[in-house]
This record gives sequence, structure tokens and C-alpha cells, in this order.
Amino acid sequence: MPKSLLILPLLALLAVGCNPNQVFEQNTDFANYSWDVQKKPAFTFAITDTLARYDVYFNVRNAADYPYYNLFMKATLRGPDGPEGTSRLHQMLLLDPKTGEPHGSGTGDIYDHSILALPNQRFGRAGRYTLTLEQYMRQDRLPGLMAVGVRVVKRTAAAQ
Repeated sequence: MPKSLLILPLLALLAVGCNPNQVFEQNTDFANYSWDVQKKPAFTFAITDTLARYDVYFNVRNAADYPYYNLFMKATLRGPDGPEGTSRLHQMLLLDPKTGEPHGSGTGDIYDHSILALPNQRFGRAGRYTLTLEQYMRQDRLPGLMAVGVRVVKRTAAAQ
């Protein structure tokens, strides 16, 4: 395993410790750097403050050999009382469609993206919420995708 892959989780832990408004962050790594359509990572987090608003980000890590400029992902949110609305389809631009330049931050041929997916989200009930992600591209196995994840951050008064 390259040393740069060992350093990235440490940097992520340091970044988490620096944001007191962060409620949750978790990522799921894919075996063989490929996201199979059957793999649907689920992320469960607790909400205690129902008056606050939250920003929910999707984390994506891809290798330079990811064959597309975008990624379609379907997200399904389930709350303490069951489904929260309908599933939503999100398109994320991982590379510039014209130039092919990668978005996000990178070291070598690995790029990390933090994409605001559910801005200004309100959770009506205190409890545990589960956000399930599934790749929604036209191919069963997406090579070059290393990990996906979810980050939930409580909005500050200035951002509201």
C-alpha cells in the first residue's frame, strides 16, 4: 500500500477534530477500487438538536483512472419514523467535462471530493438517521472509485 494512502486517514482525523460543528463523518472503502452496483453503503448518525439546520456532504475518493467526469448517486434517507421523503438522484462532477481537470484535492493520482448534497437540511425528530448511497451509473462496476462517505455538519448562525 502506498504511504500516501496511509497518511490520508490521519489527515481526515485531524480535520474532523478541528470542526466543532461536525456531527458525523464516515467513509466506506471499496475493494479493488471498484464500486459494484450491488454495494449500497449505509451511514447511520444521531441527531439531537431538531431546531438546528445541517449541511450534508458526500465524500468521494477516486483514482485518476476513473473513466467518467461525473458520478450519479442515489441517496435514500431514513429517519426514526421511516423514510424521509423520496430517494434523490445526485450528479457530482469529479472532473471538468471540457478539460478533464480533476476537481477536489489530490495527492498523486488520488482525488478527494467533498460535495454539498443536502444543504440547509432540517431533521424533524431526534434520533438515528440512515443515509444509504448507491451508484446510479450505466455500468455495474465502476473502476477507479476508492471510497464514498457522508459528512454531517451543523450550520452556524452566520450560514443560516
